[in-house]
Amino acid sequence: MTALRSRLALALALCMAAMPAHAEDEGVPYWASIDADVANMRVGPGDSYRISWVYRRPHLPVKVLRREGAWRLIEDPAGDKGWMRDLLLSRQRAAIVVGKGAAEMRAEPKSGSHLQWRVEPGVVGLLGECEAGWCQFDADGHKAFAPAERLWGTGEP
Repeated sequence: MTALRSRLALALALCMAAMPAHAEDEGVPYWASIDADVANMRVGPGDSYRISWVYRRPHLPVKVLRREGAWRLIEDPAGDKGWMRDLLLSRQRAAIVVGKGAAEMRAEPKSGSHLQWRVEPGVVGLLGECEAGWCQFDADGHKAFAPAERLWGTGEP
C-alpha cells in the first residue's frame, strides 16, 4: 500500500510540475508595449541575468512570445529578443512607423482622405482600431489614420 501511495504521489507531483509550463504560455503570443521611461531587457528570465538592451521609449510596441513567472520573453520591432519583467509592460496596444520615407496620416481610413500630416519612420504612437488596412494612430495626441503596412504592432502577433 505504501508503494502505491508513493507512486501516486510521484505521478501527481509530475503532473503538477508540468502544468505551470503549459499554463504559463497560454495566450501567447500577444502584443504589448513598454510602460516605463526606462526598461531593461535581459538575456534570461531573472535579475541576475545580464542586461542586453536598455529601452527609453515608452509605448514602444513589443511582441510577447513566452511567459515564465513574472518574466516575459519579448521581441522588439528590430527583431531582438530577450526577457523583461511584466511590470514594465502594458497590454495597451501601440505601434511604430516602419518603412522608407514618411507615412501619410489621413483624416479618414482611406487613401483619398484629407492628408493630416506625415510621420517619419521610428515614431511611436498608441494604436486604435484597425480595419480594411487602416489603423487609428495617436502620436503624442495627434490622431489620424495610417496604412497598417506602415505600422509594426498591428495584426496578429
